[in-house]
Amino acid sequence: MVNLTKDLNDSSSKMVEPHGGVLKDMIVGSSRRDDLTEQSLYLNSWDLTQRQTCDIEILLNGGFSPLDGFMGEEDYKSVCKEMRLTNGILWPIPITLDVTEDMAESIVIGGEIALRHPEGMVLAVMKVTDLWRPDFNEEAELVYGTGDEVHPGVFALHHQTNPVYLGGSLEGLELPPQHTFKHLRHTPRELWALFEKKGWDRVVAFQTRNPMHRAHVELTRRAAEETGANLLINPVVGQTKPGDIDYFVRVRCYEAVYKHFPQESTALSLLPLAMRMAGPREAVWHAIIRKNYGCSDFIVGRDHAGPGSDASGKPFYSPYAAQDLLSEYQEELNVKMASFEEMVYVKNSGSYVPRSKAPQSSEILSVSGTELRGFLNTGSEVPQWFSYPEVISELRRSYPPRADQGFVVFFTGLPSSGKSTIANILQARLMELDPRPVTLLDGDLVRKHLSSELGFSKEHRDLNIQRIGYVASEIAKNRGMAICAPIAPYAAIRREVREMISAFGGFIEVYVATPVEVCEKRDRKGLYAKARAGIIKGFTGVDDPYEQPENPEVKLDTTTITAEEGAEKVISYLRELGFLQ
Repeated sequence: MVNLTKDLNDSSSKMVEPHGGVLKDMIVGSSRRDDLTEQSLYLNSWDLTQRQTCDIEILLNGGFSPLDGFMGEEDYKSVCKEMRLTNGILWPIPITLDVTEDMAESIVIGGEIALRHPEGMVLAVMKVTDLWRPDFNEEAELVYGTGDEVHPGVFALHHQTNPVYLGGSLEGLELPPQHTFKHLRHTPRELWALFEKKGWDRVVAFQTRNPMHRAHVELTRRAAEETGANLLINPVVGQTKPGDIDYFVRVRCYEAVYKHFPQESTALSLLPLAMRMAGPREAVWHAIIRKNYGCSDFIVGRDHAGPGSDASGKPFYSPYAAQDLLSEYQEELNVKMASFEEMVYVKNSGSYVPRSKAPQSSEILSVSGTELRGFLNTGSEVPQWFSYPEVISELRRSYPPRADQGFVVFFTGLPSSGKSTIANILQARLMELDPRPVTLLDGDLVRKHLSSELGFSKEHRDLNIQRIGYVASEIAKNRGMAICAPIAPYAAIRREVREMISAFGGFIEVYVATPVEVCEKRDRKGLYAKARAGIIKGFTGVDDPYEQPENPEVKLDTTTITAEEGAEKVISYLRELGFLQ
């Protein structure tokens, strides 16, 4: 890596100043690090979540300048309502540290806590200045503009965020360890130094969370030409939208595409950011971060950082809302926006142009993400005009046709609905039909062998389903077949498991919709009777709710079909999707 040889805030620098005027690098010197390391042994500690680990890396390296830690309550409220810190500096997204109630009870305002990486090392010591319980409904409406939990950011707030926020400044001991693509990872200071070494006065950044194809290459080339800037391809490799192609595959694709750019005026660097999918606000946030990383210009295309559509099919944000919002602030930020609309392929001329520039009489071609997945799933040929052979080769290697992919059949339904019976029959049939290994994760057996210490509180039930989902995702990742047959009464945890597994293979939810009165009659263990008598508490279907799946892939009612017929319906669906031949 190139090391910086001069103060980045020196007025002689040709690049723009960092956001807020000062690049906050919070990694302490070696002497202070030794003191903090010893001190941290006696401090209360918090194990960072995946999102928090992404946040703390960019806090510590200065990418979130002018922040010097996780926001306090007043800054948080001001950011949510006004898109500004209390000192007036523009900042659109809350950067907060959420902890459990148990952790909050141990916190002393003015005291310090150690923040640990999941691997165990202390990354920073935080002096706690604020502790509060946010209103997630209000935060969702203000930051995301919606309370609809179809939005991944809103869902994360309500189901994956701890109830208490802590604020305070940080002293960093080290950045989170990164074991992959180290040659493509840079801190803001390293990028500033790299740009200075290359003599780049202007740099335009391209944000992406998807593989790049020919349209993206054309868009970024045009952006560099129009701005007169050199190009930084700056993909996000932290958390992105659930279901996105994993970053290992994407980075290999970026490296292949990078060869099609002029090397003297293009750089590739990875950004360990946890996206919020906040659309317009996120576009402003991304521009601020790129400014801190030394960029003078920022590309914003159609539906920037958009999460798609709500439950009714209406997009959460209009296609160019992000461009509209950033245009209001680009002068204040001193970051020039390079705005682009969707690029389409004109068959007549064999070239890519913005959609509005395409001649009316011409034949316009495009391939959506859904269509590309269809090509990959079926092994069909991808048009040469759409992408590069080496990119498609990498995608095919990582996402083979469905007949060669792993998948998970996830049964859910009331106790005694017939899940286990159908699941056992399905396991036998799959073993007859396909050479891939098949594993049955039955609810009762998992409770016995994997979750024997857990009770039946909602927290423990969710943890049990998370464990099942994790094991099943590992099976799917290794292209095996898994059958899960828990009760899984809560919709939110079923969604989390779907997202966990879908990153690696197919996920087929099977709702065994047998009515409760029929389940009760079939109950050989007498559990419903004990629940009705009050002997068992929190029993699903009696005094604990079962949240019915709204859109399962397969729905079975064992009052109208046999278990064998139910298993065959699942097999037929797997064949229809292409998972079975």
